[in-house]
Amino acid sequence: MIVVRVVQTGDVDALVALAQETGPGLTTFKPDREALAARIERTRRTLAGEASQGEAGYFFVMEDTATGDVAGVCGIETAVGLQQPFYNYRVSTVVHASQDLGIWTRMRALNISHDLTGYAEVCSLFLSPRYRTGGMGGLLSRSRFMFIAQFRERFPERICAELRGHFDAEGTSPFWRAVGSHFYQIDFNAADYLSSHGRKAFLAELMPRFPVYVELLPEDAQACVGLTHADTVPARRMLEAEGLRYENHVDIFDAGPVLECHTSDLRTARESVVVPVRIGDMGAQEAEEGVRSLVSNTSLTDFRVGFAPGVVHDGAFTLSAQEAAALNVAEGELVRVLGATHKPRQG
Repeated sequence: MIVVRVVQTGDVDALVALAQETGPGLTTFKPDREALAARIERTRRTLAGEASQGEAGYFFVMEDTATGDVAGVCGIETAVGLQQPFYNYRVSTVVHASQDLGIWTRMRALNISHDLTGYAEVCSLFLSPRYRTGGMGGLLSRSRFMFIAQFRERFPERICAELRGHFDAEGTSPFWRAVGSHFYQIDFNAADYLSSHGRKAFLAELMPRFPVYVELLPEDAQACVGLTHADTVPARRMLEAEGLRYENHVDIFDAGPVLECHTSDLRTARESVVVPVRIGDMGAQEAEEGVRSLVSNTSLTDFRVGFAPGVVHDGAFTLSAQEAAALNVAEGELVRVLGATHKPRQG
């Protein structure tokens, strides 16, 4: 069974190997052993109640329980911007008009913003190309919302997600080339590395002090504002299905969109239910072909979630013995269920 679970200390080698598969722009998941070990420790401290609000964060891995293969990661930051500034550009509209000349122009301006300070952030989503089939991307993305729904008291009123921006065929960001490179005088990857390691003082020291007029940028840079990286489009669709929306905030490096919403408006928070588990074979009514639900246990320190066939029936959900073992639940224990989805066809 494929499950998403809370990260463990022994995962560090697998995480370093998996991070080698990522491309530019994924700031929060780099192949850096020290940083990944620190992230695991921060998750442990958060679960134990030892982390401050600004430090708290969770990290999850997707594992094939049959092989032990780690195929993906995702994370949640509890409250961004409390320890290190959380900068974005706010995209606003500026109007210039002259009644005498009969001229009226409407332009976009980018203003440095701290608007999202204190939001929770879903982040670090990466799935190995080897597993990009059968709805595994949906499992990985939605696993975070199952965790938030189960432990709602641990999260603030609003939540956001920064998405990777557009990169051209040469693997560079036209927006960075037009804006960031002039102010920071280092390449994108260097700035990305420093930011991902918490070294953000250079941002405040060197970033633009005044609004950036989008229409004064080269056309390819203009087109990047709010544009999602091609590899990240499926993730954006899943986030939008969950209830997050683009509200005119973009990343300061590549101008990728930031999606946001009220935590209570998340689809998973509204629609998932908690029911007892039965262990055994599904009855005829439950075994409708191709229908499956997202099922998690309710453990904080050993949280696990995966797809299982069937739906809630007679106030309970039926798991096979193998599925129950993978989710670490016993007969009669509670599970959270979000159902039902149709299993994607293979090929």
